[in-house]
Amino acid sequence: MRNNRASPFYTTSFALLCAVGLTAAMLLAAVPSGSQNVTVKTKPIVYTHPDDGREMYVSYCAPCHGMTGAGNGPAAPAFKQAPTNLTLLAKTHGGKYPSQAVKTTVTFRTEVQAHGDPKMPIWGSLFHSLDGEESSVSTMRIQNLTNYIKTLQAK
Repeated sequence: MRNNRASPFYTTSFALLCAVGLTAAMLLAAVPSGSQNVTVKTKPIVYTHPDDGREMYVSYCAPCHGMTGAGNGPAAPAFKQAPTNLTLLAKTHGGKYPSQAVKTTVTFRTEVQAHGDPKMPIWGSLFHSLDGEESSVSTMRIQNLTNYIKTLQAK
């Protein structure tokens, strides 16, 4: 007799894809079309522990970048440009992991074509929504997430 239950991988992938879709829809709905210099209040995202870079990566990054960071997460096909292969960051920067560039991208202070308009409130603002205006906790989140991404680098 065949078991019709979905495998845990597909159930987890579907849940992550739904979470990404819901977050994207919430963010897109909050940004008026064609607006310039608009301050947008963001709603909190799913809470993760600020000390746990892996937990944050799995919750916030893996849907697009994949569990290994190769840029092949379940939401990746929805992008016009594939998500960055995070495992190659050190390799493409002369063998040195670009911590500051990663921090800047995570806080969304640089333009990443696949992410869309750099004014869109992504992780920096969303981390603030988790921790109130406690910038030291948001800074700790960004540091721990950056450190975790470093562990994904190809050897």
